[in-house]
Amino acid sequence: MGPLAPGRAGGPLAFLAILLGAPLLIWPAFLNGYPLLFSDTGAFLHQTLGPLVIWDKPHVYGPLIHLFHLRQTLWGPVLAQGLMISWLLWLAQRALRGAASPRAHLLACAGTALLTTAPFTVALLMPDVFTPAVLLGLLLLAFAPLARAEAIALFAIAALGIAAHLSHLPMAAAIVALVLLLTRRPGPVLRTVAPLAAAIGILLATNIWGHGRASLSPHGATFLLARLQADGPAAAVIHESCPQSGWYLCAFTDRLPMDSDEFLWVPDSPMNRAPDGSARFLGGALLSPEAGVILAETLRRRPMEVARAMLGNTVAQLFMATVGDTLGGDILVVPVRPRIAEGFPARELAAYDAALQSRGALPAAAAPFLWPHVPVLVAGAALAFWVCWRAARAGEARRLGLVLGVLIGVCANAFATGALSGPHPRYEARVLWLVPVIAGLALLPRRPVRGA
Repeated sequence: MGPLAPGRAGGPLAFLAILLGAPLLIWPAFLNGYPLLFSDTGAFLHQTLGPLVIWDKPHVYGPLIHLFHLRQTLWGPVLAQGLMISWLLWLAQRALRGAASPRAHLLACAGTALLTTAPFTVALLMPDVFTPAVLLGLLLLAFAPLARAEAIALFAIAALGIAAHLSHLPMAAAIVALVLLLTRRPGPVLRTVAPLAAAIGILLATNIWGHGRASLSPHGATFLLARLQADGPAAAVIHESCPQSGWYLCAFTDRLPMDSDEFLWVPDSPMNRAPDGSARFLGGALLSPEAGVILAETLRRRPMEVARAMLGNTVAQLFMATVGDTLGGDILVVPVRPRIAEGFPARELAAYDAALQSRGALPAAAAPFLWPHVPVLVAGAALAFWVCWRAARAGEARRLGLVLGVLIGVCANAFATGALSGPHPRYEARVLWLVPVIAGLALLPRRPVRGA
């Protein structure tokens, strides 16, 4: 992974193209008049504005975006996200074509922005933006020629991105397995393992610091229990084991199974309100030890039911990739607005209040731009499989690795989110857009590398 030839390294035009690609990729924020937010955005802001260690979220994304907002404006983080994805698409074009073209890059960014779900993820202040960044970063580290500085930057993006969301751990592991299978060489494998190992170290360190536990996810069992009781196997085990087991959830057998989101977040759910009616502060954290026991019993008694449920949810997630659940503003009032009010200047709160999303007008404003997403995804999937077939026949290892890697990555993401948490539109919308984009870049004619 030595220095690049001058033709590959780019220059002022390359820098300008990457810079101009960033606003294209966050255009929904300009339509909205403010960066897009989600209910969880408030928790990530609270990680540094409180500061507060959130029981159900890695302590990574909040500190990262703090470096770019510095309690002044949330436009800083969203512009940084656009720049990151623009740079990664530039590297992907260069890897697939031999050399990148500024004009092709801007066309690729414009097509990505207008025809796919990408800008609704890139303009959203959530760690979801790291899903495509991690996937592209790992694949580029494995299959692309890189300058040393580029490799270091990709390592940092991938490591922090994997640590920013727990669903990125299985996806990264799947890419490591693919690289091992395709290359069978230690170099590419080590370059993809290194960010995963670093991310594990970050998670262990932050959880020791914040929770006093050397764990990747101190309370992750609660989320898997929510999923498996909603699907039925865990609820059946609870019914079979109560009241003799003495579990806390035995008091709620008449309400199980229930929707996983209701189980986790509704104030009067069994997790958040005790049998006597009193509120349970940090109910998910309190339940996690028992959740681990119930999960172990469920896997022991009903493994096939668990496997069927996970497979069904993975498939459901693969076909659920729309942006609707990230546009609403009613869910922001309680978790997000107070964070902006307490941590930012008054002008920032005024900008938030004036945004289309805060006023409930963003879904209607965005609706005319959403129709291409599904047909482009369908066409892109067919194109990606065709590109893989051609690359395999021609022995083009780099092209095969990058395109097949994206296909494997989106499937791994569907498992990590759908099977382990629950199918939600934004989970697959955040990364499935890479399929048509990378397949399209792979079809562009190769460019000679000047100076090589």
